[in-house]
Amino acid sequence: MSEDRKTQVLILDDEPIVWKRLKPAMEKAGYEVEAFSQSSHAMRRVQEKEFDIVVTDLKMEGIDGMAFMTEVKKRSPRTEVIVITGFATMETAKESFQKGVFDFLAKPFKRGELLEIVKKAEAKVRQ
Repeated sequence: MSEDRKTQVLILDDEPIVWKRLKPAMEKAGYEVEAFSQSSHAMRRVQEKEFDIVVTDLKMEGIDGMAFMTEVKKRSPRTEVIVITGFATMETAKESFQKGVFDFLAKPFKRGELLEIVKKAEAKVRQ
């Protein structure tokens, strides 16, 4: 991955308020961000383009976060996935990590917390 290319981030959350807050903050931090509120649209997008980092909710209409994350990792093993969820349980966290998730963040969280995790994931992707 070339140093001058912006890190590509996809955000998927069925609550638009979430990504409407995150997208501008992440763009300001220098990331190229695409945001989706429908998992089917996000799924189509990851089939067209490889992202460096994917931030996804777990509980959504249609394709849930686990299925989405599995597809992302299958298509692009180097993509780091960060799960954000309002339904954090030990089981979902464990299942996420077994599927190769980079980190797991329970809602509500501060934008800064997510940006920190994204920064760490970016460092790993760029290794």
